[in-house]
Amino acid sequence: MSPAATAHAFVPASRRPPAPGGGGAPGPPGLLLAALRRAWPALTAYLAVRLCGLLAVAALARAKGHGVWPTLAASWDSNWYLGIAADGYTDSLGTRVNDNNLAFFPLYPLLVRALSPLAPGSPASAGLLLAICCSFVAAWGVFAVGDRLHGRRVGTLLAVVWGALPVAVVQWMGYTESLFTALCAWSLYAVLTGHWLWAGALASLAGLTRPTGIAIAAAVTCAALLACRRLPRGPLRAAAVTSAVIAPLGWLGFVAWVGLRLGRIDGYFAVQRLWKNEWDGGLATLLELRQQFLYTSRPPLFVLLVSAVLIVSAVLFLLCLADRQPLPLLIFTGVLLLVVLGSAGVYFPRARFLLPGFPLLLPIARGLARARRPATVAVLLGAGVLLSAWAGAHMLLVWDGPP
Repeated sequence: MSPAATAHAFVPASRRPPAPGGGGAPGPPGLLLAALRRAWPALTAYLAVRLCGLLAVAALARAKGHGVWPTLAASWDSNWYLGIAADGYTDSLGTRVNDNNLAFFPLYPLLVRALSPLAPGSPASAGLLLAICCSFVAAWGVFAVGDRLHGRRVGTLLAVVWGALPVAVVQWMGYTESLFTALCAWSLYAVLTGHWLWAGALASLAGLTRPTGIAIAAAVTCAALLACRRLPRGPLRAAAVTSAVIAPLGWLGFVAWVGLRLGRIDGYFAVQRLWKNEWDGGLATLLELRQQFLYTSRPPLFVLLVSAVLIVSAVLFLLCLADRQPLPLLIFTGVLLLVVLGSAGVYFPRARFLLPGFPLLLPIARGLARARRPATVAVLLGAGVLLSAWAGAHMLLVWDGPP
């Protein structure tokens, strides 16, 4: 079975894009240029959306007497990553709450450290530049998945909606969300197109980037094992088996390394407990929602925004189930929601934690693509972009806490 045939097993027949025309197959550079030309409108629209968000942050920063660069490049978690890039990880557990850098995964700070001598300015500038570049790779991957499943228009709208999420300002900060989304998006695309080794390798790198890398590892491993049942013995089946094995290695490897460094098998989870980040099945999330909507007279606006994102994300997942999305996408977003909503950790960053879950936005992108009036789409997208710009500025410069 060819890679394309394997990919079609995950895509309903009525939704498969038409096959390209005949002719000789171009080489890798030609394929890359053709793919970039196809994605160019989506990437241009994504750039416009994020520039609107940047202008809002700049305007409010100026009004408050803050600098834009330190706000984006060297605040909150950015400083943790920069510290790891400069000095490495601690070798002890300690007892102080929220004070152990072993809670942060290593790929992003390693890349910052490697790029710092090549980038202009400080390591913080290198980290910000890395995040911005990764955001375009991520937007391209988001477009590619949407295009693969439902065509170019849906892919473009999916990239735009992802760039206009309420907390999308983090995509252009010294954070890991852009890198993580890029790895997850292209790993899922590799699954859909039957490129199993790429899928497993990218999932493994995602597992070195964020704790929620377990979600993409589960998606790739399950998809690869299911594919093995249909594939005849041969190189493609061997690639699928290899993908299933290597996909979780990044996440498992870092967890095991932390255990070895601290001299205890539960070392990583002990670190997470110091950050008060334990999985309780969603009880803490439900209690927080009840507190906000029933007992707190004036909850902070940003916390209400986070709650709205969590509720809407759960509803969108149900729509994705009803729409019978390809299984790898459902596993990825399902495990991501399970980890984020089921955590008893800090509440307000959870909208950011769900930022990589772009397949949840497919029902929105498809709905916009079906709209008969272009003006309706323009108004809805414009409202979303303005809301995102305002929310990003509020989150960074009004809300007194990390994003």
